[in-house]
Parts: sequence; C-alpha cells; structure tokens
Amino acid sequence: MAQPRISAYLPPDIDPTKAALAFGRRALPKLNEELQSPELLTQQRALVALCDLVHDPEKVYQAIALGNLKALLVHQDQTVRQKTTEVLSIMALHSIGRWVQFQSLQIISALTGLLDDPVDICRKNTHQIFDMLAKLPEGAGGVLQAGLIPPLVLKLKTELDEIQELILGTLSNCLRVEVSEALAAGAVAVLKEKLSHPSTAIRSKAAWVLLEISSHAEGKIAVCEEEVIPVLLSLLEEAQPEVQVNSTGALMFALVTPQGRSSAMGAAAIPPLLTLVAEETSKARLNAIKALTLLAELPEGRQTLLEHRDTFQRCLDDPSEAVQRAAEIAITVIDWKPFCSRDLF
Repeated sequence: MAQPRISAYLPPDIDPTKAALAFGRRALPKLNEELQSPELLTQQRALVALCDLVHDPEKVYQAIALGNLKALLVHQDQTVRQKTTEVLSIMALHSIGRWVQFQSLQIISALTGLLDDPVDICRKNTHQIFDMLAKLPEGAGGVLQAGLIPPLVLKLKTELDEIQELILGTLSNCLRVEVSEALAAGAVAVLKEKLSHPSTAIRSKAAWVLLEISSHAEGKIAVCEEEVIPVLLSLLEEAQPEVQVNSTGALMFALVTPQGRSSAMGAAAIPPLLTLVAEETSKARLNAIKALTLLAELPEGRQTLLEHRDTFQRCLDDPSEAVQRAAEIAITVIDWKPFCSRDLF
C-alpha cells in the first residue's frame, strides 16, 4: 500500500542566491542574527547559506559559534528542521566537526527528539549524525549514555532501508563498547531477521553488528540461544565478499563457546567454511580458517578435517602472513592426538 512521502525539496520561495554570503568571519555575526530572526523565510535562507559554508572544513569550527542550532532542531517548520540537521550532518563529515559537536553542542541529546520526525530527510540526517559521531569513542559512549540503543533497535523494524543502514552502522560502533542494553532490547532477534533482508548492504551490516555482539561473552550466549548460527552459515554462499567476511567473523566469535560449536556442527558448518578456505581470493579466508580451527577442537570436527588437511597445507603459501599463521595453528589442532598413558612405555 502506498504511503505519503514528504518531499525533501525546498519551498520555491527559498532562493539561496538571495541569502547573505557567509564565507568570511565578518559575515558570521550577521548570519547568527538571521538564524534568530522571527521571520521564517530569513531563517530558512540563513540555513541554506550555512549549508554551503560548512562544506569548507576551515569554516566548520567557526560555524560552531552559532549557538542557535540546537534550538532550531525543535522548530515547527519542517524546512528549518531539515536544513538544520543537514548543516549538522555535513559538519559531522569532518573530524573537527564531529569532535566539536560532541564537546560543545551535546548534540546527541538534542537530536533524540527527531527519531520520530514525520519528515524522512530529517530522520535520515539525524541518523547520519549519530553514525558519524559513533565513530569517535566519545561519541559512541555518548549514544550509550543517552539511552539510544533500545530505540535504535526498535527503529530497525520500521525505518526506511537507507536509514536502517545508518542505524546498523551506529550500532556496530556502540556495541563494540557495551551490549547489555541491546541484548535486553531483543537486538539479536531483530538482527537475525535482517540477515534475510533483500538488501545486500543491510545483510552485510547486520552480520557486522552480530560480529560486535559476539565479541562479548553475553553476546555469544544470545547468538546461540537465538539460533543465529545456521542463518549466518547460509550467508557464506553469498556472492558479496563483505557479507562473507562479516558472517564468518560473527561465526568465529560465536564458535568460541561449546554451545556455538555444537550448533555449528549440527548445521553442517564445515563444508561451506572449507569452500571459503579453498578460495585463494576470498576475503573471508582468514575468518573461515579460525572458525574451522575451533571446530577442530571437537572430536568429530577433527576427524572430518583430517581428510582436508591438504586444504590448510596450501594456505601456508598464502601471501598473507596472517593466513599462514592461522593455517599453521589449524594444522596443529587438527593433528593433535589425545594423550594416553601407555605412550610413556
């Protein structure tokens, strides 16, 4: 069923060429006055000019001095909110912009109210800012402190695909730090569903977030309990290298637990992983070798992999030193034999 969409185009009466130039330090006070003007059209034109200004990294720090931006985020006019979030998203593209936004504007809490904005472009700009800020350790911590993880997980169920990609990017950086809130919000079940999404980008990023979740002890348990491992295995046949890399990475962390290894063996994980190891150009080769090394710790896994020892032997000539080292460890584990007391005599 078709749904109404609000256009991202500006109203026809906003002409950027009529806005005061704001590319010099002297123009900033004038621009600040216009942003605080009671006249709506003046505010809109000033924001259009500011969008042009902040494309220049040298001007980003100066633009931070305009203290009225946070107030404009809650403006009743959708164009004002749209252009304000656009200004902040452009600033967030620059490292200085991300740092200053987090330090000076405390922009994360100010943007929280826009998660339910009726205008698609406002929400997209908002999530672009979160995604960029989360790339900083301080920014990821700020998102966590603002309690945004549960609502972000919830938005994965309803948002537009392009916004879902941004949310997954934010979560991947934040969940590297802490996962308890995400697990309590049912993130693993939601991400499991996203692994079957029609969009390759969303499947890849969902696997990436699961990789970060699985790097935590409690995350490994949740991934096994939600039976995510068979779904991750199904993605190993994907043609997209990034999907394979992220899926094998998530598997590698999940298989650290006995429950994870048992689940993988029950889902016949060895054949698809061996296929990736045999492909010399596969980006997922290293992760696949490490995952199989963990499966080789099981008697049935070791017995199966002994028949494919040559596959790992060929990896010793791989151009990557990391692959060579992983193959050496895998061969050692596969060749291991249980200690028997009669071997002493």
